[in-house]
Amino acid sequence: MNVASPSKWTQRVGYGSADFACNLVWQMITLYLMFFYTDVMNLSPAQVGTLFLLTRVIDGVTDVLMGLLIDKTDTKWGKSRPYLLFGSIPFGVFAVLAFHVPEASPTGMLIYAYITYIGLSASYTLVNIPLTSILPSLTGDPQERTVLATTRIVFSFVGATVVGVAAQPMVQRFGGEDSSSGYLITMLIFAIVSVALFVFTFSTVRERVEVHQKKLSAKDAFSAIKGNHPWMIFALNIVFMWGSYFFQMGALIYYFTYNVGDPQLGAIIAGIASFVPIAGTFVTPTLTHFMMKRTVFMIGSGVNLAGLFFLIAAGDHRNLIIVAAVVTWLGHGLRQAIYFSMQADPVDYGEWKSGVSAAGLLSSINGFIGKLAMAGSGAVAAWLLTSANYVANQDQTSEALFAIKLNYLLIPAGLVILSIITMCFYRLDKIYPKIRRELDDRHSNSSEKPA
Repeated sequence: MNVASPSKWTQRVGYGSADFACNLVWQMITLYLMFFYTDVMNLSPAQVGTLFLLTRVIDGVTDVLMGLLIDKTDTKWGKSRPYLLFGSIPFGVFAVLAFHVPEASPTGMLIYAYITYIGLSASYTLVNIPLTSILPSLTGDPQERTVLATTRIVFSFVGATVVGVAAQPMVQRFGGEDSSSGYLITMLIFAIVSVALFVFTFSTVRERVEVHQKKLSAKDAFSAIKGNHPWMIFALNIVFMWGSYFFQMGALIYYFTYNVGDPQLGAIIAGIASFVPIAGTFVTPTLTHFMMKRTVFMIGSGVNLAGLFFLIAAGDHRNLIIVAAVVTWLGHGLRQAIYFSMQADPVDYGEWKSGVSAAGLLSSINGFIGKLAMAGSGAVAAWLLTSANYVANQDQTSEALFAIKLNYLLIPAGLVILSIITMCFYRLDKIYPKIRRELDDRHSNSSEKPA
């Protein structure tokens, strides 16, 4: 069936807008949900830690199920595109419900938090997994796919920046002394905009390329993992790299509220954390022309670590904190950009060694590991607050302040160091050009065989 095709830039903007929509909600979760649970809903940090851990494990399972559902979907709108429209409504509804404080007992409040957070995580999967899976169907041009992916990254950073800069002022503007109303109205606005953007995306993208994938048995797929040492190192690094990120982002509002005593500065730093990494997205392709990907990752990690040490030394000095934050998140942007570029290389290594391409399996496992890192960091951070006798909305003891500092600065710095050590054992870059040439030869020879 012939359908009207959107222009390239219309489709690019439409595709990127969906990740802007995702980040309007998900950055609120990353930055503020733990604080909302402990300081607004008055759940204990231990309860919140367990909630985060269990929900993320469930979320990892739903990701796999969503992938299977997309593979079996066949509609006039395509396989992935319908979920961007129909999944946006529950996504917006659960986003608002997650930031609502019900009139309930403490037990009822905890049950409500479980229901709404699990619902929000599942509905996020319902729109975000299709956003990734639709890309190969939008165009068959490799260069255009790169442009679409880059556009998506830029829009995601912009969406995260809007939340980082605007959320706390909006909470105070709409809530005043009643922070619960402020969070609810702020999330309601973000959710409405998010749903509208998903509708816009649905109307401006088209699945025009039919992607054929060879079906593999589980045994064949896992053969690409066995002996894939570059992927094993890469997977371990996911824990350290994203663990450091989630520890720091989750503790940001606590650190600037209680340790620094300047929540408004926290909003500025949240904006820096969201916007400055864009520079890494633009610089990384140039750097890879002159050095190996691992080297770029090490440079980014070193800059990130230097920024963290700078933040530790800055104390509560506002200007020093801002400069240190810029350095920290510039380094993170470099290593994040090269991380996404490196993801496919261990997949190629597995195919080169085993003869089996298991891109889907390895990508889903990488995503699951990332979610476990998010779950683990949130759980450990909450349990540390509990062990230090953190009490919401009160002057904190020295033990509680140190626990917050651990979560925001010291543990992230330690994880960056472990990430650097881990990647010292990643040596795929040196042999990758040979691997790529041999794989191209295999694919060329295979395509030339007579039917």
